[in-house]
Amino acid sequence: MKEISDILKSYSEARKAGKKCALATVVKVEGSSYRQPGARMLVTDDGILTGAISGGCLEGDALRKALLSIHQKQSKLITYNTSNEDDAEIGLQLGCNGIVHILFEYIDEEILCNPIELLRQLEAERKEAVVVTVFSLKRGAKQIGTSLFFRKDNPVLHHDIDVLNLIADVNEVLKSKKSIVKKLMEVNDDEALIEYVKPPISLVIAGAGNDVQPLVKMAAILGWKITVQEGRATHATTKRFPKADRVSVVKPDQFLDHIVPDDQTFFVLMTHNYKYDLAVLKSLFEIDCQYIGILGPKSKFNRMLDDLYSVGTILSEEQLKRVHSPIGLDIGSETAEEIALSIVSEIKAFATGRIGSSLKYKEGKIHDEIEYGQEISK
Repeated sequence: MKEISDILKSYSEARKAGKKCALATVVKVEGSSYRQPGARMLVTDDGILTGAISGGCLEGDALRKALLSIHQKQSKLITYNTSNEDDAEIGLQLGCNGIVHILFEYIDEEILCNPIELLRQLEAERKEAVVVTVFSLKRGAKQIGTSLFFRKDNPVLHHDIDVLNLIADVNEVLKSKKSIVKKLMEVNDDEALIEYVKPPISLVIAGAGNDVQPLVKMAAILGWKITVQEGRATHATTKRFPKADRVSVVKPDQFLDHIVPDDQTFFVLMTHNYKYDLAVLKSLFEIDCQYIGILGPKSKFNRMLDDLYSVGTILSEEQLKRVHSPIGLDIGSETAEEIALSIVSEIKAFATGRIGSSLKYKEGKIHDEIEYGQEISK
């Protein structure tokens, strides 16, 4: 989601400056590739790039293709065959051993639901959504492009696509939370990247000490939405946390007053004030949240459980599973920066259903594969 947010910001700046733009989207991958379907890059007519469609190996040639799309004011699909050992087709030493299909879309500002405007819908509400991009691998075929933004019962579509025959597949993607690529039953062999997009992680931190500062900086780099709250007015200031989206001085019993948690909300307790953390923890057990991280040794959490039990708070196994204490991955962290890295890594792994182990021991491919489904009627 951060990449899309960066693209939207860059597009707004480019439009104010009177620049023309093209959007490059990875729509299909066969074999291995650094980026997967849904990766995007915005290109301005003066060669400014925002986002990425590879690890840097394709961007140079992609820039030329995007500028051609802008000059001709039309969309194009380009295939990069990185499985060719000689890389003769594009003259680059890629080494990814796969075929990458990239759609270049000229952004026509006169079209109300152009690709950028459809992507802009993602920031309108903090809810999961589906974006559909229709393309054809057939040489010379018309490229329909980014055509549909969909939230349940709220489709926003480009004029060139019939949304009705895609609804079932879009709803299935929302249910499974996994993107797919499907062929459309049409003589021109169109295919559709039906892409699941979830909102960015919302990181809510109880604490505003010095060790929170590197955590906020790292989370901001990842595009997470960050809230910092605690009781000390001297610590919880925007000057100390310029990268946070919200910084507030609150009492522990008011901690959740302005928080609307969802399944992408992660709580971290690190005030170094035992009573404050305990009060916040008690309130978190009363709401539906999936992750509560507590800084400190296991003995601290055990003491917290004893104190909660002494006041009649009985916790279920399901509630206890939400707690990660001590917080973070075991990477030998000592400094505040290293601890922040450990915390961010664990949250990222949890959010993507991983365990945070070394890729050296992973069997199979690094990335989850996009499902290539059966034909559907267009």
